[in-house]
Amino acid sequence: MYGDDVLAGNWRRRKVVPEVPAEPDLVVEDADSGFCGAVVGFESGAVVLEDRHGRRRNFPLLPAAFLLDGKPVTLRRPAAPSTAPAPRRRTASGSVAVAGVRAQVAKASRIWVEGVHDAALVERIWGDDLRIEGVVVEPLDGIDELAERVREFGPGPGRRLGVLVDHLVPGSKETRIVAAVTSPDVLVTGHPYVDVWQAVKPSALGIRAWPVVPPGRPWKEGVCAALGVAEPAEMWRRILARVDSFHDVETPLINAMERLIDFVTVPSTP
Repeated sequence: MYGDDVLAGNWRRRKVVPEVPAEPDLVVEDADSGFCGAVVGFESGAVVLEDRHGRRRNFPLLPAAFLLDGKPVTLRRPAAPSTAPAPRRRTASGSVAVAGVRAQVAKASRIWVEGVHDAALVERIWGDDLRIEGVVVEPLDGIDELAERVREFGPGPGRRLGVLVDHLVPGSKETRIVAAVTSPDVLVTGHPYVDVWQAVKPSALGIRAWPVVPPGRPWKEGVCAALGVAEPAEMWRRILARVDSFHDVETPLINAMERLIDFVTVPSTP
């Protein structure tokens, strides 16, 4: 009736009780007390269950201490969410920084700006982007001879030229000079400010607005006098020290520079 060996078989093997993560709103029953509720959290190593009447009780996370759909389970705390990836570093211009990339050899294309202050400000904000693209920024000593300088440069496909001009507004001397440049491989754009100083937001310098300088007086000298600074060189050092990113300059300058960078880095279409 019992066979030859009454000890044969798996009678000593215990049934494996599955482990279940105690996710929020999981409904289980405490096997000892019969308390049934949804998981609402954890306190001092115990799971907190809340029944349909809003009553809460804490239960230790013991092996096979709960019933899920009438079957014994062992509850465990859910795994902690993976650490969120570190935010991607941004350059001063707001673009995504590219790690581990060396500056390229300079391309034939160039960006020209009116003076050394313009070049320093462009470097402060767009320097990382321009080094990766291999684009050199060169300061001019004004734009009075712009058309002649462009002819000497010899722009063409693969050798594009972008020019950033101060005070590029209708009716200005600058607008008349720019009109003489007609090459399709040259883009001249700019901002409406008298000087690139003025393209820096006053708030970055801790002032309400740039001083109004009477006609006939050199603008930079007038600004220095109004702000109590001895000379333009000292004022410029103060301005540049307050510029950390594109947030510190006015939108027209940002738009102009982004257009120029796109123009000299995207191959021209035949």
